[in-house]
Amino acid sequence: MTPLRILIADDHRLFKDGLRTLLDKEKDIKVVAETTEGDETVSKVCDLKPDVVLMDVSMPGLNGIEATRKILSKCGAVRIIMLSMHSDRRFVIESLRAGALGYLLKDCAFEELLLAIKSVCAGKIHLSRPINDSVVNDYVALAAASSGSAFSVLSAREREVLQLIAEGKSTKETAARLNVSVKTVETHRKQIMDKLNLHSVAELTKYAIREGLTPLE
Repeated sequence: MTPLRILIADDHRLFKDGLRTLLDKEKDIKVVAETTEGDETVSKVCDLKPDVVLMDVSMPGLNGIEATRKILSKCGAVRIIMLSMHSDRRFVIESLRAGALGYLLKDCAFEELLLAIKSVCAGKIHLSRPINDSVVNDYVALAAASSGSAFSVLSAREREVLQLIAEGKSTKETAARLNVSVKTVETHRKQIMDKLNLHSVAELTKYAIREGLTPLE
């Protein structure tokens, strides 16, 4: 039997090392790569085409939800399970909207992770037990409507720019990272501020953290 090929995307080394140690003991699972940033994850997944990606929601550069959108637009056969410390409804809903099939809290038992991997490989959705069933009901009710979150108010490019700004990147650094001009970044920043009615980098940073676009660290 061919082992399931797993890619781990997480910027916390201790958590990632521990997870890999446990997965390496499973005969029917093979960890093919580890990544620490969203853009790196997108690139690696497209190159290696793993069966399952264990994706941290909060990662530098490009968060896990945006990375999921990009991956599934390019490599639709990949199954993605989100890993997070947050049980907030917004993170779960936006992860499902992005195309993830699983959402696990990082304090879940390893046995539940194995169950989730099997479930998503069968095309089923698997959510951590502590996440209330109402989350699923909310998702169904709101899937076609705007939730008012950053994921519905801002475009994908605007969210990328906002995350990089919140992470302290300069306009020039952001432009280089996204391969666009400085003027384009400035235009996006103005549009973001206008849409959100925010007036400073500090306010943008607070908003990005609150909406889960960038980690607190």
